[in-house]
Amino acid sequence: MMDADTFKKVFIPYHQKLYRIAYRIVQDTASAEDIVQDTFIKLWNKRDEMESVDNTEAFAIIILRNTCLDHLRKTKNGRYTDYDTDMPETTSLSKQIEMQDEAEKIKYLINKLPDQQRQVMMMKHWDEYSDEEIEQATGLSAGNIRVILSRARKTIREQYSKIGQR
Repeated sequence: MMDADTFKKVFIPYHQKLYRIAYRIVQDTASAEDIVQDTFIKLWNKRDEMESVDNTEAFAIIILRNTCLDHLRKTKNGRYTDYDTDMPETTSLSKQIEMQDEAEKIKYLINKLPDQQRQVMMMKHWDEYSDEEIEQATGLSAGNIRVILSRARKTIREQYSKIGQR
């Protein structure tokens, strides 16, 4: 059985990583923090099972992911994303506006993707997670991740070309 001190030493260092993953999935700071707290409660309630867990970080991420998915199912509001677009100062104002407009179109299209495609796409391209980190966070295999990314990119390309024709 894991005591409180051991629990803190093992799981508290994961807080920031768990928060970042939760935020990327639910897109809301307060909800992400609540989900991390719920995850810690669930982990605490499962502390008797920890002796059989080889990778406590992966175990925590799986609990977090499932908690996030439960939250999304309940709220159905995981569609809005607000990413900043960083523009170099040397870029002309008209070019900046044009690039921001293009980025907004792409963000809009990403937000229209199915939840799983949107989540994997954001983790890969905005968070710059490795495929292995995405596997840990989502529980998907490397092959599934490649297929999901391929489908998401194809959908965005097709939808983007339709927007461009308007």
